[in-house]
Amino acid sequence: MSGTWRDEPVRPAGEIDIAYFSMEIAVDDAVPTYSGGLGVLAGDFLRSAADLALPVAGVTLVYHKGFFRQELDGSGRQVEHEVSWSPGGRLRPLDIRVAIEIGRRTVTVGAWQLDLVGAGGARVPVYFLDTSVPENDPGDRAITDQLYVGDPYVRLSQEAVLGLAGPAVLAALGYDRISRYHMNEGHASLVPVALIEAAGGGGLGHADQEVVASVRRRCVFTTHTPVPAGHDRFSPALAARVLGDDRLKGIDQLGALEDGTLNMTVLGMHLSGFVNGVARRHGSVSQAMFPQFTVQSVTNGVHVPTWAAPSTARLFDRHIPNWRRDSTMVRYATGLPLSDLRAAHDEAKAALLACVADRTGVALDPAALTIGVARRATLYKRNDLLLSDTGRLREIVAANGPLQVVYSGKAHPLDEPGKAMIHRVAERAMKLADDVTVVYLADYGMSLAGMLCAGVDVWLNTPVAPHEASGTSGM
Repeated sequence: MSGTWRDEPVRPAGEIDIAYFSMEIAVDDAVPTYSGGLGVLAGDFLRSAADLALPVAGVTLVYHKGFFRQELDGSGRQVEHEVSWSPGGRLRPLDIRVAIEIGRRTVTVGAWQLDLVGAGGARVPVYFLDTSVPENDPGDRAITDQLYVGDPYVRLSQEAVLGLAGPAVLAALGYDRISRYHMNEGHASLVPVALIEAAGGGGLGHADQEVVASVRRRCVFTTHTPVPAGHDRFSPALAARVLGDDRLKGIDQLGALEDGTLNMTVLGMHLSGFVNGVARRHGSVSQAMFPQFTVQSVTNGVHVPTWAAPSTARLFDRHIPNWRRDSTMVRYATGLPLSDLRAAHDEAKAALLACVADRTGVALDPAALTIGVARRATLYKRNDLLLSDTGRLREIVAANGPLQVVYSGKAHPLDEPGKAMIHRVAERAMKLADDVTVVYLADYGMSLAGMLCAGVDVWLNTPVAPHEASGTSGM
């Protein structure tokens, strides 16, 4: 990512063929518009598109208060704080406005832009939608304040901004040759609704079937969530309150409601010509969850130049030409000299241990086996499983040598079991203190994730099958 918006010209109109919509897109820790894997994947997708010079644009929300900043108190309990950042320091304000209807009111939506610069200099613009504009009342200005709020009215309002205002913003920017609209999860499922309304005239309920078919051919839907509770559902009353009776009735007439309920995943799948999960197993699980649709699979990947540690990147530069532009070249890493590979890892591990010492005051042993467990703290990921049998863990250490564990990861503020799991890790760490050193690094983010991935000896994922879509963090 380039340093600031001042270095980035507005991308000329008419050059975009693919529009990629995601509730969160991770571009940098200084732009806190993401919470975890979904956003990191979206950012990596767009960075890879820039490397390939693909005609893609990303669309998301700006989130003036981010997700939240995590602190751990003296007993290891999570404490949440609002994020403070200024979009104007990183993003370019755009002089455009579009209007949509939310809650039977007109809500004005503005936008910011940031360009992701690829290895060959190609740029992929990311547009951050914003309701905090003078034209709106305070309640509507707050719609784009915070990511993943618990209030379902605000949540659906945010999804209306993404799905209804997003295509309008692209049109206002002059992008008139978009052939594919990619919805990254159900939060974006109102995109095809907006396209049908724009093309059909007379409202959804009277949309011509050829218009619906044309929109469906242009829409792609990716689902990430194999857990039923992870799919956004809104009651008919709430959906009508946010979207309006006529629009909800039109969605129903399109056959896109689930027993009268607005299931955003069902809506997106129903109005897409291609639907995929994010791993072969996840595609099968999703097919079983939604048997009325055909669900393919496209396995998640990561943007290698973003996540390679500095020492690893230098090693690749010496031995693997063109790896920054073509990640398939990394397959030749199997032929790297082991001594060089060990030296690169030792350097990355030293950087991680220095970070741990700076954050916690704990001096870890560079010679000890170091395990990393850094995931969103929610029960099905079982972050605490490694510490569940402290007696067995002591036996393993006594028989095999020293062990240390570095934890990180946030729990959603409303996920009390997830927060309890973080506290449980802290309690067990105290019990194991004489035999196993365990540290928990607060406020997990992109830079810390990169340091952890590179610096630990073993990266541990222990989710409950089949609740893990793809385990992208382990990649």
